[in-house]
Amino acid sequence: MQNFRSSLIRTVCLATLGAGITGAFPASAQANIPGAQHLELTTSWDKVFPKSTKVNHRKITFHNRYGITLAADLYEPKHATGKLPAIAVSGPFGAVKEQSSGLYAQIMAERGYLTIAFDPSFTGESGGTPRDVASPDLNTEDFSAAVDYLSVQDNVDPEKIGIIGICGWGGFAINAAAMDTRIKATVASTMYDMSRVTANGYFDQNTVTDRMNARKALNAQRTADYRSGTYQKAGGVIDPLPEDAPQFVKDYYDYYKTKRGYHQRSLNSNAGWNKTSALAFMTSPILHYSDEILSAVLVIHGEKAHSRYFGEDAFKKLQGTNKELVIIPGASHTDLYDQVDIIPFEKIDSFFKQYLK
Repeated sequence: MQNFRSSLIRTVCLATLGAGITGAFPASAQANIPGAQHLELTTSWDKVFPKSTKVNHRKITFHNRYGITLAADLYEPKHATGKLPAIAVSGPFGAVKEQSSGLYAQIMAERGYLTIAFDPSFTGESGGTPRDVASPDLNTEDFSAAVDYLSVQDNVDPEKIGIIGICGWGGFAINAAAMDTRIKATVASTMYDMSRVTANGYFDQNTVTDRMNARKALNAQRTADYRSGTYQKAGGVIDPLPEDAPQFVKDYYDYYKTKRGYHQRSLNSNAGWNKTSALAFMTSPILHYSDEILSAVLVIHGEKAHSRYFGEDAFKKLQGTNKELVIIPGASHTDLYDQVDIIPFEKIDSFFKQYLK
């Protein structure tokens, strides 16, 4: 059983972890940004969900404050005029914009928002080397970088910007809201606290000894990586699926490893993160200042989600009357990835309409 638990840690959201493309700034401005790079983005529709006829779609790029260029899909309502409220979306942790975040972004664009779904630094079509690296700071920063981009668009009202984080990115979304006062409303859907689960394991079962043993193994891996000049991968969703796998692991498999959600650039669908990414999460907790968030926050979780306690505990720390927790009856963790009849888009829409005004 211990070996199986260890194998779960490999899975990113389970435990730890072209031509015609335009960016946020003209080429002259991009050239002055340290590390900014030109990205070759696919121009074909390669999402795991169908393209909507109600919105316009195009690829864009923007950069974060570390100079890393990020790739995103921009969705806007057809025939929209004037300055629109805007939403940046990312997640789940180890997914790409062609999966859940793109679905959320497209549906919210159908409801009147200008939205972007982006790949985090070092993943998907976004820039940054080495590939497949995560950290609490970078993953929080990427949300603020998306706000940077949205804030300077002619068709966006900079006073009406919100964010949506899914799974592990739900935690980063709340963390970003604690840092970035430009974010007026935040939705955390089926959230994980990646720092907590990496350091403590599920339901906080890890001991101090467990953490020290993990640190020793991960630091030994750093030495091995440096010696070899490569980065050992942690592995994506477990494949083949063990017969005795818990139901939530089967749920992940059903999303990431089947036609329903598989994508060739998704870390969870393939080899996963660099193993040593886990180190930063073990000693850099997110959500520490979430009790100081003044803007509105909506936390959504499934009644039957194994991860429900992350959302409930995060909500308990939030202060003020503009915070809300919604539990979806009968829903599992991954139901809120793509089941449009279960994801409460009406509630998400009304929440943003209330607070992006």
